[in-house]
Amino acid sequence: MRAWTSPEVPDLSDLGLGRGSAVQVFDTARGAAAEIDPQDHARLYVCGITPYDATHLGHAATYLTFDLLQRVWRDRGLDVTYTQNITDVDDPLLERANATGVEWTALAEREIDLFREDMAALRILPPDHYIGAVESIPVALQLIERLRDAGATYEVDGDVYFSVRADKDFGGVSGYDTDTMLRLFGERGGDPDRTGKRDPLDCLLWQAERPGEPSWDSPFGRGRPGWHVECAAIALETLGRDFDVQGGGTDLIFPHHEMSASEAQVATEARFAKAYVHQAMVAYDGEKMSKSLGNLVLVSRLRADGHDPMAIRLAVLAHHYRTPWEWADSDIVDAHKRLDRWREAFASGGPDPEGVVAAVRHALSHDLDAPGAIVAVDAWVDAALAGSGDADAGHGSGQLVRAAVDALLGVL
Repeated sequence: MRAWTSPEVPDLSDLGLGRGSAVQVFDTARGAAAEIDPQDHARLYVCGITPYDATHLGHAATYLTFDLLQRVWRDRGLDVTYTQNITDVDDPLLERANATGVEWTALAEREIDLFREDMAALRILPPDHYIGAVESIPVALQLIERLRDAGATYEVDGDVYFSVRADKDFGGVSGYDTDTMLRLFGERGGDPDRTGKRDPLDCLLWQAERPGEPSWDSPFGRGRPGWHVECAAIALETLGRDFDVQGGGTDLIFPHHEMSASEAQVATEARFAKAYVHQAMVAYDGEKMSKSLGNLVLVSRLRADGHDPMAIRLAVLAHHYRTPWEWADSDIVDAHKRLDRWREAFASGGPDPEGVVAAVRHALSHDLDAPGAIVAVDAWVDAALAGSGDADAGHGSGQLVRAAVDALLGVL
């Protein structure tokens, strides 16, 4: 599946601004910060959308966070391979299609197109591998067969389940106790109460064909893959074992990331990912922003209302990725004011750029502190608009800071 067109990213080393430093991010599995500094090549997997509705600011926050991580890695001089999936066949998509009378494939295609437009408008770097669940069925089946051969599967009425206890490290991603796991599994699409399962937490690998639902041939009969095995298979196929970062929202910690990791680890007898990085939830009207609740602030709606996508990007980046926050209408107003000041200062020039570039790099290398980076740019902008700085540097300094803000924060 095609992604979207990549924005041009300035190479700051070519502009005489050197290279960035190693990045530390908070690893959910460790419960602590971890330095992720591969030798030459970084590998990133971020879970994508289920395309039954438009991109909201919770999605935007997630993909902006991992866009920053890519930019920091690139500024470090690393090559990056980035994979993102699309869950283009799943219960919520099929339910929405039935409710609206739209063919499920047409609904998915429409929302994927809109997602691409939103990501391009926000200048988010596209994945190298953008893979739908449907097109990944062959590799998902290969992974299920490997799990079967490892003795980690069983059937209940034609459905194939994964025995989570086959992974000695099950629970190592989330660190949750069993009661919490059972509660979240039931709330997030699992079936802990199903009769015939060996363990309430065992998850579906292959769902047997249901009347009126799409299905595909397999060694296990017609049906479709489970959610977790889809991501595990795509990640292993495109990034290999022990890749650098598995990313997504905090709502994916359990069951999705826990179970994907266990499936991959049982099949490969190796660690799935070095670190698990999670974006906090974004709220609106007092509740977590979600499609099921309908309390959505849509990127496409903000764009249609005439808001500069760079202001939308700035409004989201003003919040640290690990801190839950609530959208307010004042966020976009403040972001427009900030963007206007930044652009004015970039055009006029100001103090020497090396200090602000170093401050932005420092902030981002310490757990992707975008708000701290913004404060550093604001300080340079304040000085520039106040007329502080070397008059001879003038326009050139503004262009260098503009390039650094573009490269590191993605704001143009």
